[in-house]
Amino acid sequence: MNIFASYIPVFLIVLLRTGSAVTFLPFFNTAFFPKRIRIVFAVSLAMVLTPVVNITVPGRPEIVEVIFREVVLGMSMGFCFRLVFFAVEMAAQIISTSMGLSMATVLNPEIGQATELTTLYSMIAVLIFLSMDGHHALIYALVKSFQWAPPGHVSISRLAPAVVQMAGKMFVISLKLAAPIIIAGLTVNLLLGFLQKAAPQMNIFFVGYPLYIVVGFVLLMLGMPIFMNVLGVYLDGAKNDVIRIISLAKG
Repeated sequence: MNIFASYIPVFLIVLLRTGSAVTFLPFFNTAFFPKRIRIVFAVSLAMVLTPVVNITVPGRPEIVEVIFREVVLGMSMGFCFRLVFFAVEMAAQIISTSMGLSMATVLNPEIGQATELTTLYSMIAVLIFLSMDGHHALIYALVKSFQWAPPGHVSISRLAPAVVQMAGKMFVISLKLAAPIIIAGLTVNLLLGFLQKAAPQMNIFFVGYPLYIVVGFVLLMLGMPIFMNVLGVYLDGAKNDVIRIISLAKG
């Protein structure tokens, strides 16, 4: 019992960081994923890491500050991966609006009202994330984070600007992913404008929407392999962002 008692403070500190990271992980933080399984996963991961990591439990006067810093670091690590998924969902919403699919929306418990295209893109992103062993990369980063930024030596002053910078990069990624459909929609609008001038009696509204959908779906099918490769590059870059976050958090 004395042996197990010595691990309890270490386990609680490890659970703070791992639980915060799991909260922001893709797929794990969706409303479809049961909360009990999410808690069991975080606790099980902390139990596995507790005998592995070598940390010093801080004293009572410092424990509140340590708890806050651990939660912030864990959330920042999970947020690095989650940003890419936010960008994918935002790009899908922009594409749906450009194609005229935004009229038909469904309730997505994760982001609210969303189109079917958003759900499809989110599922593809999750599958690519799992196929690239992104969850293993996060577990590896969690283990290394206790070596590079041990509890009690986490600096938030350098961590916050890096997280804000990555949040700004989310909008850039979403625009890059949606750029082909946006350009195609703009081109179709220009062509329909010339057609309206040439044949004013034609109802452009009924001609335009089917044309937007056909052109959009053709580009989506042709560009799906490129989309998957580009998304893989961004997810791979998220692994490097997690390592950079840990290095900046080192006090």
